[in-house]
Amino acid sequence: MSRKRFATVWLGGCSGCHMSFLDQDERLLELVAAADLVHSPVMDVKRYPEGVDVCLVEGAVANEEHLETLRAVRARTRILVAFGDCAVTGNVTALRNCLGGAREVLDRAYLELADVTPRIPCEPGLVPPLLDRVAPLHAHVPVDRFLPGCPPSADAIHAVLLELLELPAGTPPAAAPRFG
Repeated sequence: MSRKRFATVWLGGCSGCHMSFLDQDERLLELVAAADLVHSPVMDVKRYPEGVDVCLVEGAVANEEHLETLRAVRARTRILVAFGDCAVTGNVTALRNCLGGAREVLDRAYLELADVTPRIPCEPGLVPPLLDRVAPLHAHVPVDRFLPGCPPSADAIHAVLLELLELPAGTPPAAAPRFG
């Protein structure tokens, strides 16, 4: 039997969920014994791999790069977990939605509140364009499990990961509360 493969991804959020992930401390050794970590912001892997069993996705979808990444993760992952309140509801990242669309957000941040040289940054290929609305993961792709919290506790993260990594291949996760 091959070892399970798990990953973590960071979209539009503060990285607090990943800090809580690391707070599992010595319990991380249990995870390493149960599966291989194949992609994460805490390691140097640029391309999201094929054939991932479980992925924790932190953060909301705020720009075109996030959306492209999320779609690739969904296509290559068996069980996708919305990891933390920004991924589950949009949370803090979605506060900008009250200003209007992307243009209104950029005008406010870079023109109206500028002190020295008001200018909207534009570096195609370097600065990803904002989406008009920040949205939780399930607004764009199917999500298999929701792990709320700001951030979720290390205990909750550990319990969910162990449960999902122990599922036999092809077995869907138990129904979880839905959001949105």
